[in-house]
Amino acid sequence: MAWFEKAAEAPARMPTEAVWTVCPSCKAYIEKMAWNAADKVCPRCNYHERLGCRERVALLADAGSFKEINAQVTVRDPLAFKDASGAYADKAKATAAKLGVGEAVLTGTAMLDNIPIVLGVMDFKFLGGSLGSGTGERIRLAAEKAVALKRPLILVTASGGARMHEGIVSLMQMAKTCAAIAQLKDAGLPYFAVLTDPTTGGVSASYAMVGDLNIAEPKALIGFAGRRVIEQTIKQKLPDDFQTAEYTLAHGFVDHIVPRKEMKAFLAKMLRYAGCGKTDG
Repeated sequence: MAWFEKAAEAPARMPTEAVWTVCPSCKAYIEKMAWNAADKVCPRCNYHERLGCRERVALLADAGSFKEINAQVTVRDPLAFKDASGAYADKAKATAAKLGVGEAVLTGTAMLDNIPIVLGVMDFKFLGGSLGSGTGERIRLAAEKAVALKRPLILVTASGGARMHEGIVSLMQMAKTCAAIAQLKDAGLPYFAVLTDPTTGGVSASYAMVGDLNIAEPKALIGFAGRRVIEQTIKQKLPDDFQTAEYTLAHGFVDHIVPRKEMKAFLAKMLRYAGCGKTDG
């Protein structure tokens, strides 16, 4: 009987990665549609996945209101740095082409719940969100734009620290960005820092921690040197929750921990409390 010999057709199947997302923290399988609808926050363990800069802008800025500024400021290579894996300039150029952003921070003007702001969002995928000379220059210019427009500045941080490919020039950005933010404060304009995972190194030691409000996402890694370096230096075992957002809140380094879904509403409330509810004239 020929129908016994006919090979069965394989059922149509979607690739697993097209249907499911595996939570990096609890390893639960979450339907990708549900994962994206939850803004990449795990419904099982509340893990907040890292977001790209444009994803973050879409969450915070009113639809269609974001207008990029300082796009002409890109990566600089003062040391003509090269290592065994290649030239720094080539890596930066390839990263910029892949992500569609010319530096580790995207800056622009925007409306947040109808409140005019200047917004800067770092992207960890751009060389670990490292603070290079171009990054610092974009932040400086964003602060100056906020002063010129009399708008509050909001910076969302995600960084492994200073970009050592640029040597001392990268470290100088710590003072440069803080000086720019000081001018904002002299003008009586609010500066809010939103710390996401991770915020470490020279970024945590500069503009990430000098906000009128320092706000963190749940469980974000926030600190300067890494756990292993500190433990080896002080010869002590650190607490399990060391350098988490919750630990830094308990020790007075951040003011609030705000879930991602609530971040925009919280920022709008704080901006209005600071008297920023009026639109530009």
